Amino acid sequence: MSRTVRAVAGRWTTALPVLAVVLLALTWGRSLPGPVVALVACFLAGAVLAAVHHAEVVAHRVGEPFGSLVLAVAVTIIEVALIVTLMTDGGDKAASLARDTVFAAVMITCNGIVGLSLLIAAVRRRVAVFNAEGTSAAFGTVATLAGLSLVLPTFTTSKPGPEFAPAQLGFAALAAIVLYGLFVTTQTVRHRDYFLPVTSSGEVVDEDDHADPPTRRVALTSLGLLALALVGVVGLAKGVSPTIEAGVAAVGLPAAVVGIVIALLVLLPETIAAVRAATRDRVQTSLNLGLGSAMASIGLTIPAVAAASIWLDGPLILGLGPTHMVLLALTMIVGTLTVIPGRATLLQGALHLALLAAYLELAVTP
Repeated sequence: MSRTVRAVAGRWTTALPVLAVVLLALTWGRSLPGPVVALVACFLAGAVLAAVHHAEVVAHRVGEPFGSLVLAVAVTIIEVALIVTLMTDGGDKAASLARDTVFAAVMITCNGIVGLSLLIAAVRRRVAVFNAEGTSAAFGTVATLAGLSLVLPTFTTSKPGPEFAPAQLGFAALAAIVLYGLFVTTQTVRHRDYFLPVTSSGEVVDEDDHADPPTRRVALTSLGLLALALVGVVGLAKGVSPTIEAGVAAVGLPAAVVGIVIALLVLLPETIAAVRAATRDRVQTSLNLGLGSAMASIGLTIPAVAAASIWLDGPLILGLGPTHMVLLALTMIVGTLTVIPGRATLLQGALHLALLAAYLELAVTP
């Protein structure tokens, strides 16, 4: 019976990414009627589940922290490509698109994914246990990247508005690449043990020790299907965005809500994977996914938009407003206090989720 279930799962997780990309090709750039939007939404949900499945197959083959790194980087690369594509369309929305998308990703990952993972683990085992050394290094990198890329532009004076001058933008892009590269080296080579899961009993779990990992051929197939699934997730999310925009406008919500909804859809694979890891007492894997996604979002988006700004016309607004800076500061302070002990309770998870709720509330009622 279990073999039959695995065979059925294997078939649909193989077929859905391909079908999602085919549907994306058929619907890209077109105005979609209601029934087609419903069909796209169904395939979007299926592509999310397929992406999580293939990410877990790859993670089982390569072990932690490589597995969570693969999913985080894959999602972010596709997201960055989408941002740059939308920026080429121009318009007033393009000026702050990179900033809004990156900040939404930081808030959703650092408060949503992290908070939900800690909450679930604490509910199941009273205390969520993780590796303080690795998590604090990841959180410190996110804080530095966010400060350099999203806060400083508000206070620089070389160019009017919350923008970087060309030399400053080049420095921010270089710093983002170098810091992200150093973190990946630390995570995967020099101090890999800092990012391995820790069970509630304090035992370090090396995912490479799990029995019966998939073969190299199966892992490579899943890696390709993961890429297809993520292309489908991001592309189909963009395809349903006009319907979301119409719905948001119909109820009188700010236009920024659309970007948050799209970010929530794009980050669904990481969210589901993180929740599933937390239920298996692998909180460190959940934190690797959440903080890794935030870091990759900044570390890859800022250099990409800096390069794109060479040929794109119009301003590139990166600096946050006062309200968002307060939320970012609270996130960094609470996150630091959360990761230092290496243990968290229901309260820490609730604090992060409260900050995410505040961000969503202020997006609806600025």
